[in-house]
Amino acid sequence: MAELSVIVHGPNVQDHLTELLDSLAAHPFPDAELIVAAVGDWARETAERHTPDIPGLHVLPLPEHTGDATARAAGAARASGRWLHFVHAKDGLPAGAPRTVAERLAELPAEVDVLLLDHVRSTWRTSGMPSPDGSLLARTGRADVLLDNCSHLLRLTPMLGTRVLRADFWRAHEQRLTTDDEPYAALAALLLADRVACLPHVAYEDRRLRPASLPPPTPEQRYGLVERYESLLDLTRDRRAAHAALYDVMVRDCLRTFARGGMEEAVAREFFRRASLAALRRRPEGYRRPAGLEGVRRSLLEEDAYAKYRAFQTVNRTRRTAQSAVRARRRQVGTRLRDHQYRRALGRPVDPDLAVFSAYWNRGVACNPAAIAAELAELAPQIHPVWVVTRENAALLPPGTDHVVPGTRRYWEVLATARYLVNNVNFPNAVVKRPDAIHVQTHHGTPLKRMGLDQMAYPAAAQGLDFRALLERVDKWDYSVSANSHTTRMWERAYPSRYVSLDHGYPRNDVYYRAGARDIRTIRDRLGIAPGRRAVLYAPTHRDYEAGWTPRLDLAALADRLGDDTVLLVRGHYFYGGAASPLTHLRRTGRIVDVSSYDPVEELCLAADALVTDYSSIMFDYANLDRPIVIHADDWETYRTTRGVYFDLMAEAPGPVARTQQELTEILTTEAWHDESAAKNRAVFRRRFCEYDDGRAAERVVRRVFLGQDERSLPPVLPIEDRTPAPTPQEATA
Repeated sequence: MAELSVIVHGPNVQDHLTELLDSLAAHPFPDAELIVAAVGDWARETAERHTPDIPGLHVLPLPEHTGDATARAAGAARASGRWLHFVHAKDGLPAGAPRTVAERLAELPAEVDVLLLDHVRSTWRTSGMPSPDGSLLARTGRADVLLDNCSHLLRLTPMLGTRVLRADFWRAHEQRLTTDDEPYAALAALLLADRVACLPHVAYEDRRLRPASLPPPTPEQRYGLVERYESLLDLTRDRRAAHAALYDVMVRDCLRTFARGGMEEAVAREFFRRASLAALRRRPEGYRRPAGLEGVRRSLLEEDAYAKYRAFQTVNRTRRTAQSAVRARRRQVGTRLRDHQYRRALGRPVDPDLAVFSAYWNRGVACNPAAIAAELAELAPQIHPVWVVTRENAALLPPGTDHVVPGTRRYWEVLATARYLVNNVNFPNAVVKRPDAIHVQTHHGTPLKRMGLDQMAYPAAAQGLDFRALLERVDKWDYSVSANSHTTRMWERAYPSRYVSLDHGYPRNDVYYRAGARDIRTIRDRLGIAPGRRAVLYAPTHRDYEAGWTPRLDLAALADRLGDDTVLLVRGHYFYGGAASPLTHLRRTGRIVDVSSYDPVEELCLAADALVTDYSSIMFDYANLDRPIVIHADDWETYRTTRGVYFDLMAEAPGPVARTQQELTEILTTEAWHDESAAKNRAVFRRRFCEYDDGRAAERVVRRVFLGQDERSLPPVLPIEDRTPAPTPQEATA
């Protein structure tokens, strides 16, 4: 029998379970039993992937939407340890924590039912913040105690993760402790225990999910806070010290919850009334309110003086509000005219037939927004599209494209009044999210590299990023478009908010199933690629640790080795721009063509017999064509360390991997670039990352967002084995 059973339970919320299991794999403790009560497929897949790396790991699959209490109980039923440590899948265990806990447990006498731990707190923007519990645990020391003699322990943060329970104690009180109200269970465990002990050592990490990524609390959940404490106080009827301490905790928690706001007026008034009744009904005999402002607050609560309490809050906020107003006025001086125009436009009704589109920071008609706009013209021609385009790019727009230039009067007018706002990046911070406007975030790639909040740990990638402002933009999204379940999960992790994921495929990839032989011949003719010649598209990505772009290949030497029958289409990343391209000296020789400024990139993919890239998301799109992909990864370790990645591309590549130019040349001059092994790797890659791309993604998005059709009535995603990609260049030019 193991001394300790660690029971990890819950869904893989925002991919935090991966971090937890990675940490346990890096610091294994063979004497502890680890049970993962995995809720849903993602949690199960994550746990099963870690099974070979973690000794004693047992996976208990549970259906989606299984509650935390049920998951805990299921894990406990499978546990064989003498002690149970419940760890939520969103939380963490510091390095070596199971060993430290087990060593402390081994010291405890049989009378101890609960061991209390210290913890740290992490949020989306901070990590490892000390808890307020350390001093309370230290005051108790290492001796086991009766709670009635140390009632200050009731002020500990009520989390089950900071309580390790004796298995016999859990089974004796399982019915009362099996509740989805975790704070209740955490406090009840203390009140039901005969004796408790402390470990004033950080052995748990409480990861606070961003509130905006969670459903808002219902009124019943708000009122449940008061009901929780009243139920717990029933357990302290004959325990004077515990009752007084818990009463104090209840009043403080109710006042803090009320002060935080976020409740509608009627809900706030009813919450205050119920808290007032509880404060009077449960007040201990001889109780004396604290002095100062806290005493005033409690006095008003006991009087049920809702209006007076609100006035009291207003007075306290006046000075802070005045200071904030001064700072706000200073910020507004330089933008007063723009704000005036924009605010006037916001006063006008939303135009239900107006849609604003933008792509790549207003570069032009491109990417997923362009594909959606094209489908919109077919299915809902009554909706008028307006593109946001920079002044220098306006001349490159297709004839007849209605557009606005950023900063102009009409620009702010259409942003203020449009029903639909579609972008593959984000609109400016100043754009207001109107309640009856719909914001669609299409994104512009499948994530290999870390994105959003996940960049915080990578300074080279995060330089200049304001993560608070980023999340304010994310909170405006109504819909987030995704090409595969990997992407959906990573967006949920990197951009936590309440948007709806449209698992419909990337609209820009529809062309890979709709283009015909004539389209491909036309594109190749435009690029000057003669029939029978092999075209290799080389498309490297941007590196955060490089100031500019220096090709990582000797392109002239590579072209010489590949011979006259191969054309290299070289596309530098759009971050660098065409003017500074290091390819200009190569000119258009017929064997090397600089296509860095060529749009759309989808046409380049259709024209190419094969793709050579490093870590660019173009590989995920190109895989739809089921054509060879070769990875050139000469700096994989540096890229992975400085930028961060979501999976190991070297182990899960869509084709052969070259670490040097010599290896790349060998692959492209032999059969290795399109042999059976390459095809097998590509098939696995396609199945995972081309999951929703079947040629009808734009249609699904338009029908769901613009026509309001139910998801069940949309065209179903075609199984990958039933899809027919565009013909290869060889087939098209035969």
